[in-house]
Amino acid sequence: MKRLSASLLSLATLALVAGTAQAQQARELRLGVFPNVTHAAGLVAINKGLIQKELGSGVKLVVKEFANGSQVNEAFAAGAIDAAYVGPGPAMNAFMRGVPIQVYAGAANAGAVLVARKDSGVRNVKGLAGKKVAVPTRGSTQDISLRHLLHENGLKANDEGGNVTVVPIDPANMPAAFASKQVDAALVQEPWGAVLETQGARLVANEKAIWEGGNYTTTVLTVNTKFAAQNPEAVKDLLRGHLAAIAYIGKSNAGAQKAIADQIELFTRKRPNSGELFKALARTRVTWDINLKTLGEYAQLNKEAGFARDVPDLNRFVDLSLVRSLAK
Repeated sequence: MKRLSASLLSLATLALVAGTAQAQQARELRLGVFPNVTHAAGLVAINKGLIQKELGSGVKLVVKEFANGSQVNEAFAAGAIDAAYVGPGPAMNAFMRGVPIQVYAGAANAGAVLVARKDSGVRNVKGLAGKKVAVPTRGSTQDISLRHLLHENGLKANDEGGNVTVVPIDPANMPAAFASKQVDAALVQEPWGAVLETQGARLVANEKAIWEGGNYTTTVLTVNTKFAAQNPEAVKDLLRGHLAAIAYIGKSNAGAQKAIADQIELFTRKRPNSGELFKALARTRVTWDINLKTLGEYAQLNKEAGFARDVPDLNRFVDLSLVRSLAK
């Protein structure tokens, strides 16, 4: 009996050790991010080593650069990333298709503008009738925002029976698309809106005119739910680094500009100047909070546009409880 009890105790100890290992088994955290100012929290957190500092030496941060939300969704579906900064539109689409992800924090509000080529004749939203308008990708947050703006002005995209042609182009490539007159206008994240203005584009609608006076969520921090269940401490460290980056941006605009410019240049080989970044950051509110009202509106427009058959349960899609507890 004594030997049996000792054996059972040993087995229980091994099970406990195995369970602990299962709960914290990651040796790396693969994080996706875009070269956009709407991803400023991620860019600064990566550039300044704020997430890696929180993860410590046991978990390596592996950064993966993406150009749009469709690429992020493919990476999540393939198990190639564990977390990502991404627009709520693509994140919703992935969630609705059963990809195991959940939003753990916001990252930015607003930070996107509508600009047009000066020779396009577009001076307001109604002027987009019969024109070609660039967005990062179909179903992106900017695509949905554009459709919202069109509907408010009595217009529709051509795939909705209207006469506005929506053209997917990676943001960093939009300046070249404007120069070659491939498109007439673009609804695009910063700093690319400011870059296009520098190159002569006209600002048609600023970030406040796009939606809700600028109080709309444009970027969220999303995590693979399986990774989160197995690596709760790594997720906490990710969120601590995220919050540290938001605090840094709030305290040091000049430092944030340099970190963002360095990271964007590393990804795209294109460096926004200080004037463009100053304007871009002024149009973007970097925050961990989320405007759930606009997320609900995104979901409805997403469905109407045919990107999803239904709207997600926001209580399952978004969980801010952990970031709220860490932000106190």
